[in-house]
Amino acid sequence: MNLLKRLGGMLIHNFGWRVLALVLAVAIWAMVASEPELSTFATVPLEYRNLPDDIEMSSPPAETVTLELRGPSGELRGLGDSRSPSVVLDMSGAQPGVRTFSIGDGNVRLARGVRMVRAIPSEVRFDFDRRVERTIPVKVRFADDETGSRVVRYSVAPDTLSIVGPSRHVARVVSALTDPVNVSVASGTSKFRVNAFVDDSYVRFQSSPEVAVTVTMARK
Repeated sequence: MNLLKRLGGMLIHNFGWRVLALVLAVAIWAMVASEPELSTFATVPLEYRNLPDDIEMSSPPAETVTLELRGPSGELRGLGDSRSPSVVLDMSGAQPGVRTFSIGDGNVRLARGVRMVRAIPSEVRFDFDRRVERTIPVKVRFADDETGSRVVRYSVAPDTLSIVGPSRHVARVVSALTDPVNVSVASGTSKFRVNAFVDDSYVRFQSSPEVAVTVTMARK
């Protein structure tokens, strides 16, 4: 009997708060339900996760996707803030070769009440390749010298550099080229510090590409 009295007292004591919460919930629902439903297009960045450490993209990836969205006008007006939609692709199963990913409800994040009508494009393709490392020689380039001097001998240190990237791209790189060394200001033996580069944007150096070129000059 005492238990029933205590429960009844708790219900009576919290009754006012319960009614207030119910009224607020109904009011919020009524505000949302009364908003007109609109449609819009939003261009969002394409994001990805879980790409295996030994896999790299070997072709230009899609960067954005356009979504046709429909929902309450208030939610659509707020797309520029923290409620911005996003497309996130799970690449945990990526293997060398071409793979197609569909853009659908499973990888599109939207604010509550907003739904996706379609994605443009509805699919995106990626070309994956195995990540490899390789050591290549450094080839020194000299700027034109019109002072009447010539290069008798030269050396470069280090004379090899390590590169990394998608296997097909790395395989095509023959050597790393230095920026032109301006020997017009050199006399006798001089040392220059220049950067090397590879002509493939998918390939990068494992460490600093700076090299030291030692040049010995003589009159022609």
